[in-house]
Amino acid sequence: MWKILLFLLMSYVIVSAYLNPAPQQSLGEISRIFYFHVPVAWVSVLAFLVSMFNAVRYLKTRDWHYDIKSSSAAQIGLLFAFLATVSGSIWASVSWGSYWNWDPRQVSIFILLLIYGAYFALRSAIMENEKKATLSAVYSILSFIAVPFLIFVIPRVFESLHPATSVVDENLKIQMSPKVSLIFFPALIGFTILFFWIWNLQVKIFALKLKKGG
Repeated sequence: MWKILLFLLMSYVIVSAYLNPAPQQSLGEISRIFYFHVPVAWVSVLAFLVSMFNAVRYLKTRDWHYDIKSSSAAQIGLLFAFLATVSGSIWASVSWGSYWNWDPRQVSIFILLLIYGAYFALRSAIMENEKKATLSAVYSILSFIAVPFLIFVIPRVFESLHPATSVVDENLKIQMSPKVSLIFFPALIGFTILFFWIWNLQVKIFALKLKKGG
C-alpha cells in the first residue's frame, strides 16, 4: 500500500513541478531543479546520519547486521550526494555559465564525496570482516562530524554564488510561497521515503549475500 502512495506522491511532485510556474522567477525555468536538488541533498545528509547511528550501534553490540545497515546507508548517501552534485552542476551551467566554479558549496560537497569515497576504499582494502566492520564504524562516526560543517556551516561562512535555499528564516517562518511549499515538502517526504525503501532493500540483499558466503 505504501509503495502505491509513494508512487502517487512522486508522480504528483514531478507533474506539479513542471505544470506550475518556476519557484524563482528571477532564475527562470532552471529553478525548477530546486524541487529535486534540495531533497536529494537532504537525503544524502540523512543517509550519512543513519550510517553513523548504526556504526555506533555496531560498536556497542558487535552485531554484523548494524555493519550492513551502516555501510548500506553510506553507499546510498554517497549516491545521493553525487546526484546533488550533478543537479547542482546543471543549475550552475545555466546560472553561472559553467558546470564547475569551485564555489564554496561545490567544494564542500566535493570534499564530502572524497571522504565517503575513502570510506569504501577502506572497506575494500580490509579482508577480515570483524576488523573491516570495526574500522568502518569508527570512520563513519568521525566522517559524520564533518557533514554539518561541510553542508551547513562552510557554505554560509564564505561568500557564495549559490542562492539561499534555507526553508525557514530566523523566526522559523517558511520562506516560500504556499504553491512552492505544496510541491517542495511532498518532494522532501517522497525522497525520504524512497531512501528508506532503497536502504531496506539494500540491507536485505547484503544480508542474503553474507549468509550465502558464510
